[in-house]
Amino acid sequence: MEIALINIGNSKGIILSKTILEKYGFVEKIELVMKQDHLELLPLKPPRQGWDKAFKEMHERGEDRLLDDDVLDDDLWEEWK
Repeated sequence: MEIALINIGNSKGIILSKTILEKYGFVEKIELVMKQDHLELLPLKPPRQGWDKAFKEMHERGEDRLLDDDVLDDDLWEEWK
């Protein structure tokens, strides 16, 4: 698809059709990824999107346990008094 660059002040821009905006989930802002020989436009995803599902799956697999023992045992508090 060929798209013309339009002047916007001292810059240039492009206009994306409503169909493209809806198809790729572009709403208010997009992410622009600069690659060596091209640019990628990606929809912005909310921070931590999908974490709730990932945490639930980790729990079901038993992967949500502490890797190290708790270093703040009650007997250690006495040393700090």
